[in-house]
Amino acid sequence: MDKRRIGIVGGGPAGLMAAEVLAARGHAVSVLEAMPTIGRKFLLAGKSGLNITHSEPYDRFAARFGAAGAHLRPALDAFTPGDLRAWAEGLGTKTFVGSSGRVFPVAMKASPLLRAWRARLEGQGVAIRVRHRWTGFAPEGLRVETPDGVAVMAFDAVLLALGGASWPRLGSDAAWIDGLAERGVGIAPFRPANCGFDVDWSPVFAERFAGAPVKGVTAQSAAGTIPGEFVVSKTGIEGSLVYAHAAVLRDALEASGAASLTLDLAPGRSLARLAADLARQGGKASFSSRLRKGAGLDGVKAALLRECVRDVHILPPDALAAAIKALAISLVRPRPIAEAISVAGGIRFDAIDADYGLKALPGVFVAGEMLDWEAPTGGYLLTACLATGRAAAEGIDRWLSNRAD
Repeated sequence: MDKRRIGIVGGGPAGLMAAEVLAARGHAVSVLEAMPTIGRKFLLAGKSGLNITHSEPYDRFAARFGAAGAHLRPALDAFTPGDLRAWAEGLGTKTFVGSSGRVFPVAMKASPLLRAWRARLEGQGVAIRVRHRWTGFAPEGLRVETPDGVAVMAFDAVLLALGGASWPRLGSDAAWIDGLAERGVGIAPFRPANCGFDVDWSPVFAERFAGAPVKGVTAQSAAGTIPGEFVVSKTGIEGSLVYAHAAVLRDALEASGAASLTLDLAPGRSLARLAADLARQGGKASFSSRLRKGAGLDGVKAALLRECVRDVHILPPDALAAAIKALAISLVRPRPIAEAISVAGGIRFDAIDADYGLKALPGVFVAGEMLDWEAPTGGYLLTACLATGRAAAEGIDRWLSNRAD
């Protein structure tokens, strides 16, 4: 049987994983990437240590995807975190579990994995065409801007793996939305996920403490009570502990216009003990000294307390201890979507079939961050991108087989 021609638009993890599966099934696969190189977001995410997945129990892992979990579960079941680690090792990338349960390559880099992956794909016959930007559909196929001009490329099936709307400078600019919406594809608006938030800091606080890390705290919201750290920015707060609460904080701001992240600045001490420790400080001691000796707070933690609690320096020990144990930082808005690590929103699951095919466009499939799902950082995002890429590839293969029959 003649090879079927499959066009994959997007050279990120979802598209490359689909290309690998389809090439292994004997199809002629072309990957069309608008940027000068493939995997640019993948590489940037791995600059400080590529977090490829998470080692927590699988049922807990699969529950991290919220409302989209039921839709994603078949794809995740078929490509679990354990399968991902075995796949990476097959490319010469050994992995280890960090103290947080996150899984990293031993080399702590994305580039060796991507190089080995590209070599495998090219060995399978996958044609990787960079600087090829898809601009829409034509009656004969895909309209593509190439270094040699505009071309129309015909394929037997197409996978769109164009990413969401975060980090647009790396290629995920969401330029595809209008074209698909015009053809009847249901799309939920994109919103920032795993993002920072603006806070109305005083100019003095912002100038002095922008960039300061806040360590050894817990943060509470509707997402739960989570230990970790974050960073004060000139405009607000950002970092892993903030991202863990970002979805519920964003939703609260959208629903009511108000949200706050509540910090325990001294999680190692009970409220009663903290109040007693503060009460033992001499009445003539300065407020800074009382905080340092009685609560172990100085620097940015002490400054946050002053910034967020009016007249905090005159509070009695019980009230001061309560403020330290439940310091509310009022948030104004999420940071812009272009700064977010990932997004919520995208192609709705009711717009695709069980094989990741678009109901409005037979023969066109989608995968990765184009779909309406979100997840916390910690390896969940990459795992789901790879899993949906594999699932869409399986769907394409079934669709082509059914047409042949």
